[in-house]
Amino acid sequence: MKIALVHDYLNEFGGAERVLLTLSEIYPQAPIYTAFYKKGSPAWERFKDKKIKVSWAQFVPFFSKYLHSPLRFLAHFIWGSFDFSKFDVVIGSAGWYITKGLTKGKKTIEICYCHTPPRWLYGYKTSIEFQRYWPVRVYGVIIGHFMRMYDFNAAQKVDYFIANSKNVADRIWKFYRRKSKVIYPPVELPNSPEVQKGNYYLVISRIVGGKGLDLAVKAAIKLGLRLKIAGRPAGYYTEYRVLQKLAKKNVEFLGYVTDAELAKLYKGAKAFLALATDEDFGITPVEAQLSGTPVIAFRGGGYIESVVDGKTGNFFDEPTVESLVGAIKKFEKTRINPEDCIAQAKKFSKSRFKKEIVDFVNKHA
Repeated sequence: MKIALVHDYLNEFGGAERVLLTLSEIYPQAPIYTAFYKKGSPAWERFKDKKIKVSWAQFVPFFSKYLHSPLRFLAHFIWGSFDFSKFDVVIGSAGWYITKGLTKGKKTIEICYCHTPPRWLYGYKTSIEFQRYWPVRVYGVIIGHFMRMYDFNAAQKVDYFIANSKNVADRIWKFYRRKSKVIYPPVELPNSPEVQKGNYYLVISRIVGGKGLDLAVKAAIKLGLRLKIAGRPAGYYTEYRVLQKLAKKNVEFLGYVTDAELAKLYKGAKAFLALATDEDFGITPVEAQLSGTPVIAFRGGGYIESVVDGKTGNFFDEPTVESLVGAIKKFEKTRINPEDCIAQAKKFSKSRFKKEIVDFVNKHA
């Protein structure tokens, strides 16, 4: 089969990009079509040896750095500029940029691996959180109305949906009235030497809005806990400097770390904090469990599909510092078996993902 892969754009390297990287391992001859890339970015470094096809937006000055967000209504023209009629199967990795409803031949099968319907279109928290500014809210209401219609119509052109979690499958049905197959993302960490357990709590996240980072910092300060936060700032998150000023010596911002360093951090952590209130799925809590490290998570979103309360971690119920502090205190009195964490994480393995994707594609195409 002639297969093409399609992805929003290549900039940060997060969970969606890990899925794309694994898809490119399954289908190494498949070209990757994307709106644009940022040369030198974390995603570019992972994909620079792949066959990348960019749209015209790549060559518009300042588009990749500044204009892709305010000019997001151009998504229709970006994806419409590609012709996939020569391919048998097109697999879209879709989240933010309405990467679906592509131009294809009558016999071309379009499969959409949906990380989530675009959060900015349907009232979910986003990393940038420009909604706080009234001109942007007015602009968003006007543009959002037409973009939701476009997004819905594009979704009806997809032949088959795959959701990255039951949580996202519910959203696909709610907003598109389309059924989907749940195939959880692949989770894998590089082998690392044994690491002695430390006395710190860990957060792995891009420094952006909607991730609950303020809760982690304030809870650590209140309890006097050691907290390490790994991840670089992204977007226009205005709280980062506030958190840096607020943080005491017990809170450490590590910035970008390599996968090898991540594996060591996971293994050495006392517990991992998963704090977003409506996470689509969330790969990092599974990575933590794969390292034998329990998870303290907000009871919501994809976390309830990966964390087993009382066995591989515990939940807190309100997005408040007090609720998180209560969960940490409860955790301090609970004994979690690292082997239970590892066994739970293996349900989300990379080999399992590859098999399920290949079976799905072979069945429907």
